[in-house]
Order: sequence, then structure tokens, then C-alpha cells
Amino acid sequence: MERYTNKVVIVTGAGSGIGAATARRFATEGASVVLAGRTRDKLDDVAKTLGNDDKVLVRPTDVADLSDVEGLVQDAVARFGRLDVLVNNAGTVVEGKITEVSAEDWRKVMATDLDGVFHGCRAALPELIKTKGSIVNTSSVSGLGGDWGMSVYNAAKGAVTNFTRALAMDHGRDGVRVNAVCPSLTRSEMTDDMFANKELMAKFMERIPLGRAAEAEDIADVIAFLGSDDARFITGVNLPVDGGLSASNGQPPQT
Repeated sequence: MERYTNKVVIVTGAGSGIGAATARRFATEGASVVLAGRTRDKLDDVAKTLGNDDKVLVRPTDVADLSDVEGLVQDAVARFGRLDVLVNNAGTVVEGKITEVSAEDWRKVMATDLDGVFHGCRAALPELIKTKGSIVNTSSVSGLGGDWGMSVYNAAKGAVTNFTRALAMDHGRDGVRVNAVCPSLTRSEMTDDMFANKELMAKFMERIPLGRAAEAEDIADVIAFLGSDDARFITGVNLPVDGGLSASNGQPPQT
């Protein structure tokens, strides 16, 4: 199945985890893929796995910098002639209560997780309107409800969740769909420390009905669906990809 033949996709945060898996998924479906992220070496490593150099552009980018993101979009269109899908995936996290985190920590998370989404959407929308394209944001189940000791991340992802809804309303008549995936615990470089904590993992497994954490490919598959014509009547949706975690009312297992 090649839903993305002759289409162009930008993926931010493409150097690892969900972003790298998403880039690979789009490439297997025929897309020309623009890999964006802050670390050139990581992007180059991902690019080597995509197969066709003529359909890959590596573009180091800091999503916290609007001018850099505008340049990313310009370079993508200059290379491939169009833009069909933007995946705003770059993200970071700071843990702790607000009495424990600094103003600098707050700004760091907001600059990447929220400002980066704004910058990407603002820069890409004129091109996406031309192609009747699609935006897929990476939010989180942490953007649908609160976590213990994660208030800064919750605030950023909660904003992405509602920003996604608002953009879908504003640009549906332009033919642009805007959706978000909301993953729960997913195996990646960002979560390595969590996976090393066996006691913490046991608590997670009690809460996830499917009994396992997500792999990056689980999320990438859903992103590829939402960006495709198979999802042509879906917009403004923040889709939990969480193994059933959000189906719970919060009470612990009793059996």
C-alpha cells in the first residue's frame, strides 16, 4: 500500500523514537520525506534507513525558532515542489511540581512542545492549503488529563490538544485537516529511564488494558492513517493511542 506516492511529508523530531518511526512509515508508503530535528547525525542515521536518497531531505531545524521553521518549509517546497503533510512531533519533557521547576524549565518545554507546533502550522499552512493537505500533531494522553508531577508537560500538551481543535475549525473550509495523536507510555530515548524502573513499569502495566507499552511504530501507523485520504472526513480529533489507558475511570485493578 502506497498512500503517499507523489506526496511530500515533513516530520519534526525525526531523529529518534516516534519521529523516526513515522518517517520510515511514510517512506514505505511512497512519500518524499523531510527529516527535521536539532541533531544532524541522528537525522542522517534515520535517512540511511529510508532507502531512496532522491526522496529524502535532511534539514536540521530548531522548532522553537520561527524563522528556522519557515526556512524548513521553504526548503522542502524548493526541493520537492509541494507539501502535503506536516507532522509536528518534536517534544521534550520536564518533571516535577511547579515549586520544583524553574521558569527556564517552563520556557524550554513550551518553546518546543507548544511554540514548535504553532511555528510549524503557521509556516506550513499556506502550502497545505494549496494541496488540501493535512497536519498531524503529537499531543499525549497527558494533554487529555493530568499527571502527578508533570504539570509543565500537561500544560503544553493540553494546549496542543485544544490548538488542534481550533485549527481544524479555522481551516476545514480551506480543505486542510488537523488532527493529533495522544500516545501513552511509548518506548523511546525519552523514556529509557522509565523503562529501566521495574517498579514503575509494573504500575503502568496494571493500568494499560492491553498489558504493554507502545512501540514507536504503533504511533507511527496511526499518524500515517490520519495524514492519509483514508481519514478524509476526520478533523479536529485528538486520538488516544494508549492501549486502552484512557478507557479507565482511574480506579486500580480489583482482580
